[in-house]
Amino acid sequence: MNAEKIAIAKTCLAGSENGTMTFPQIVGTLMQAGFESYAVDFRRLSATYYLTEGDSVVLDMEIASAPVAAAFDDDAIKAAIKDAQKVVPGYTYRDFCKRVMNAGCAGYQVSFTGRRAVYYGRTAETHVEHFPK
Repeated sequence: MNAEKIAIAKTCLAGSENGTMTFPQIVGTLMQAGFESYAVDFRRLSATYYLTEGDSVVLDMEIASAPVAAAFDDDAIKAAIKDAQKVVPGYTYRDFCKRVMNAGCAGYQVSFTGRRAVYYGRTAETHVEHFPK
């Protein structure tokens, strides 16, 4: 992956972590740059960004480490997602990460072409969240 694409992925990750970019802004920026998806791994604290031609880059996340709960709480994950979608005042990406990790989310995959995010637990339970229309 070239340096320009890596810089775009880093900007989007930093923007989510420091609250300077919204999810729709991140999706738009990544799509325009030729990315088709990204995946967050809470157990490794990393984010992987994938280009449409198959190249990828793995970046370390700067969020505070928290253990991923053993049980997958679908309702708690849905509530954390809804708060993020409503842009609840003071609710940050770090807060979102902590909430879903406490709810047993080990990571998630965002597909721009599929217009969805798939959240998964330690024993492969899943929750699929379609992008709002």
